[in-house]
Amino acid sequence: MLQNQKKIRFTVVENDAAKVIEAHHGEYPNLMFLLRDQLFLESFGECGGVGRCATCIVKTKGIKGNSNLKERNEPATLSKLGITEDDIRLSCQIYITNDLEGCEIEILEF
Repeated sequence: MLQNQKKIRFTVVENDAAKVIEAHHGEYPNLMFLLRDQLFLESFGECGGVGRCATCIVKTKGIKGNSNLKERNEPATLSKLGITEDDIRLSCQIYITNDLEGCEIEILEF
């Protein structure tokens, strides 16, 4: 079934190196799992994607639609770190949807 879906393409920047990532809508539970799987990131998403540890922080550029909304635990977790910028997100709170098409995701370390 995934073969019939159009792939979503976006750029991920890690340590100043850019890589184009392709995935299908819903192929991963969220962006954190995709990044861990495809980039082999250690100590990334230590809480398993519940939005509490802030070890999966990313800076986003060009995300569209509902994927821009911060919901669930994300606002509280980011505010504990003093982060107020709209473009700083927890990757575990971003779903793999067409909203990511053409965007840029930079992996941050805090």
